[in-house]
Amino acid sequence: MFDIIRIVAVFALILILLRKKWSVGYSLMAGSVFLMVIYLMRPGAIVSAVQATISSGITLKLLVALAFIRMFEIIMRERNVIRQMMDSFKGMLRHKKTVIVSMPLLIGMLPSVGGAYFSAPMVDEATREVDMRPEDKAFTNYWYRHPWEYILPLYPGIILASVLTDVDVRTFIILNMAYAICMVVSGNFFGLQKAKGAFVRSEEMSRKGLLSFIPIIILLALVMVFDIELHVSLMAMTVLLFIFYRYGFKDIIRIVKYGISKDVVLLIMGVMLFKEVLEHSGAVRNLSDYFTVMSIPIVPLVFILPFTTGVLTGITVGAVGSTFPLIVTMAGNDPHLLSLAFAAGFVGVLLSPGHVCLILTREYFKADMWLIYKKLIPATIILSVVAIIEYLIVN
Repeated sequence: MFDIIRIVAVFALILILLRKKWSVGYSLMAGSVFLMVIYLMRPGAIVSAVQATISSGITLKLLVALAFIRMFEIIMRERNVIRQMMDSFKGMLRHKKTVIVSMPLLIGMLPSVGGAYFSAPMVDEATREVDMRPEDKAFTNYWYRHPWEYILPLYPGIILASVLTDVDVRTFIILNMAYAICMVVSGNFFGLQKAKGAFVRSEEMSRKGLLSFIPIIILLALVMVFDIELHVSLMAMTVLLFIFYRYGFKDIIRIVKYGISKDVVLLIMGVMLFKEVLEHSGAVRNLSDYFTVMSIPIVPLVFILPFTTGVLTGITVGAVGSTFPLIVTMAGNDPHLLSLAFAAGFVGVLLSPGHVCLILTREYFKADMWLIYKKLIPATIILSVVAIIEYLIVN
């Protein structure tokens, strides 16, 4: 019980600091220090957490990916490519809601850490003529990026779940399909209320407008067809764009400086330090043990364990990897129960203040975190109810 109180106190501190307009990086670092203090972490454990933060391959990949996403985005914006893409979508799809959600859904097919920052400027461009608050835009960008994680085998969470449980990926995809559909449908009620009507149809789809999709198509192909990691693909695409648009040395240096900013470094280091301190402090392990010792009935336990771990880690593989071995030991390999556990874990990830996509989206749109949560909480409640109803029906 004491662990629950401590974790709630840490998250409360982070949210308070964000409300005080602290940067996300500094807020998470402060939360990490608070965790170290209330868990009385030994110097050796603190050093291990800091070393893991600095030396982690994920940290480096995330820094590189985010820096090159920013470079890629500013090139696309300076050359009016993003506007041409959105004008093309408006001409083809017309319906405002469809246009706005199309890019998060498309970019969401990239299994990338922090990819929400990639689709954010496209959502921003698509909503120029729509009266939407920053929180509406942030929720839409964040929410519509994530339905794929339930059903797309490019994401490691569903692969890891299959490996740990011996339930094949196809079964998980079939059972999780309702959750993905629920996300697509339910998001309409929380971020898109003001996106009504249709854009004016263009008389002719310009060849230039269609060509504007080529950088995105190539990037998707590199990641999804040729299985090249996102940060490597982004580096290659950025270099190609430098060459194609004939950027001079001074402009290249300017864009590189924009990509590798102090705020980006602080943001990533804050996220990764918080994750490592949670693990090294024993918070995740202690909570799992507590729920088990309390002899909570199996179905609530299967929901609570991955949900809690998802909130704490902000990463699907964290929720799955740390709880599914325990769940299989307690409940066996029932696919329906494991699908419920997967749904619960990802609901926790969606609500996690440490979820990189949420942090980046909030940062891009300069949105109020609490107002985003006022949309996220009811949306995730609907998602949880759908998961529970599906389990009760099929079980």
